[in-house]
Amino acid sequence: MIMDTVSLTEGIQLALAPVFLLTAVANLVSALTQRLSRVVDRSRFLQDRLQDGEGYTVSQQSGFETELRHLATRGWLINISMAFVAICGVMIGLTVLELFLAETSGGKLQINRIVLSSFVSGIGSFVLALVLLLAEVLVASYSIRWKHPH
Repeated sequence: MIMDTVSLTEGIQLALAPVFLLTAVANLVSALTQRLSRVVDRSRFLQDRLQDGEGYTVSQQSGFETELRHLATRGWLINISMAFVAICGVMIGLTVLELFLAETSGGKLQINRIVLSSFVSGIGSFVLALVLLLAEVLVASYSIRWKHPH
């Protein structure tokens, strides 16, 4: 009975180790959501200005359209990044379940390859999400630079 409790405790500890990555996933989802919210708000503002069209020069309207294109690119990058973060969360969740099931089955389940695949897929998705976030930040930085007068 003592051995079963020790084994179960070790299994739970092993299965919970990847859960810390889920904290990073949640934080990244929050950051991406905030960035997307800003993009949407700014897009709506610019679209309203373009619809009014009164009192704006052709140059100003062209600037609004250029900024809207940058915002569309940013929104697309954020959405794709969010998809990879969601995939990461699912893969890490599956990894936790697989590790827990493997440990509690008394060695009857040999799912090492599945655990490895889901964990590597989760980490890979997280890395891709971060790369897309970096690309979005670079697009945002670029769109600010072009506004400065020469």
